[in-house]
Amino acid sequence: MKTLQKTILALATGSLLTVGANAAVTYGNGYTGQPYVGAKIGQFDNDVNGDDPTAYGVYAGYNFDPNFGLEVEYVGSDDADLDNNAGDYDTKTYGAYGTYRYMFPNTALYAKGKLGVAKTELEADFDNGNNDSVSDTGIAGGIGLGYAVSPNFNVETEYAMMDSDADTKLLTVGANLKF
Repeated sequence: MKTLQKTILALATGSLLTVGANAAVTYGNGYTGQPYVGAKIGQFDNDVNGDDPTAYGVYAGYNFDPNFGLEVEYVGSDDADLDNNAGDYDTKTYGAYGTYRYMFPNTALYAKGKLGVAKTELEADFDNGNNDSVSDTGIAGGIGLGYAVSPNFNVETEYAMMDSDADTKLLTVGANLKF
């Protein structure tokens, strides 16, 4: 493993441990902030003539109180076929968002909204040997519904849009674990 990779891994691990330690801090309103990690699966809807690729992703966040938080995510795809068997393409997004959750009264159901910035990359490999790619950063947002299965485990469904040259939309189902 290269030195830069080891350094980045050490910094990321230290950051997660620090976030976990900060979770023990109780704020003046009596609420303790809470970090979480999760995984999601779904489907990209790109402005490309071809099949929509299956999306796989991971995300992490921190809830400062029951409503407001921050979240980062990475979502990638498998290769999807272009029309007329011209080749295939894949999609990747990296995003950072502010989040808001509204808990419906007397239920474990909640609505979630997020707004932030995302980088979207599309890479196409054509059967004739040519390659093409689009990479753009822009405003991104999403809405979803979640259900708190237990105090530390949630499932969510979400629709997100990335405003970029790639004109990417994403529908996912995921689960996260709070710690």
